[in-house]
Amino acid sequence: MPETSQRTSHFTESIIRKMTRVANACDAINLSQGFPDFDPPAPLLAAAERAGRQGPHQYAVTWGAPNFRQAFARKQSRFMGIPLDPDTNVVVTCGSTEAMMAAMLTACNPGEKVIIFSPFYENYTADTILTGAIPVYVPLRPPDFSFDPVELRRAFEQHRPKALILCNPGNPTGKVFSLTELEEIARLAIEFDAFVITDEVYEHIVYAPHRHRSIAALPEMFERTITCSSLSKTYSITGWRLGTVVAAPPVVDAVRKVHDFLTVGAAAPLQEAAVTALDFPDTYYEELLAAYTLKRDIFLGWLDKAGLSYTEPQGAYYVMVDVSGFGVTDDVAFCQWMARKVGVAAVPGSSFFREPVHHFVRFHFAKRPETLHAAGERLTRLNESIKFFHND
Repeated sequence: MPETSQRTSHFTESIIRKMTRVANACDAINLSQGFPDFDPPAPLLAAAERAGRQGPHQYAVTWGAPNFRQAFARKQSRFMGIPLDPDTNVVVTCGSTEAMMAAMLTACNPGEKVIIFSPFYENYTADTILTGAIPVYVPLRPPDFSFDPVELRRAFEQHRPKALILCNPGNPTGKVFSLTELEEIARLAIEFDAFVITDEVYEHIVYAPHRHRSIAALPEMFERTITCSSLSKTYSITGWRLGTVVAAPPVVDAVRKVHDFLTVGAAAPLQEAAVTALDFPDTYYEELLAAYTLKRDIFLGWLDKAGLSYTEPQGAYYVMVDVSGFGVTDDVAFCQWMARKVGVAAVPGSSFFREPVHHFVRFHFAKRPETLHAAGERLTRLNESIKFFHND
């Protein structure tokens, strides 16, 4: 078997995208794949219309249009607490998916180890394997999805990893890593000379009293952190595929080379339009958080009415629900049945865990309030219809 086929045989198609297809086929409310059912900000749409008419329509600079990188550096310096140079610290990518792949190919060589917290966003294992590296899993333990510092140190000592992947705020858990946890990860990365590759796409969706901190801002960490993010979640433009990598100049130089041969560059007119969003005042982010706090509270209220047990998300827009109380031991079958018979689509939790865990499902709540109310009302019928699942 060719080497590429051997690598891809270790993972399957995206269960998240598969559940969207199931939702579409069943006409179910899609709370599986995390994209909004509401429009981006009006000023951003107006800027997109202008860019569509006026351009630019040809290639931007491979690693990002200068005005985009300048606007992004201004905004991100403010929120990360690190002065960023748009010419030496930033690469613009085709979404955070490419950002993570470029980061992995930059940091890791075939055969090197990469620590991944479990549960994890499904791409991380695939990225590691496609890089030729070897994933090493450290569990985040429910209900609060914290890690055991002794267990993490043991993984570093035993495997001497080249990198650790950190999703903060977390998908699928909604976990926001505390300063204490970040400092523990940083100590180990420094001691064992490892990179930390971070996925921070939900950085602006963090619920009080929790606070997002970039591990790159901790002492001695900027040089060994590759921070990946995206405009998708913050500005409700998941289809625009505008991502970013922030890192120290030597790392950025390497990421640029990888990115150039992966995709050449992100869409020039969309970068032009997105400058408008990157220059939004801080009130935009306050209003974004208020809107998502309302959505979270609406959906969690319906989960309570439905008698479902969950871990309250600290950030992002996902909630992990424990369905073991309904006697569920096959989360894949349950999610497919729920989409068909209840009319709500979720993601089987087992797709996020390295461990054999089959009693969690993940919902997302990046939807209009009326969509969440409709989904919630359907979920309240689970109690009366679950017997049909067990009899199917």
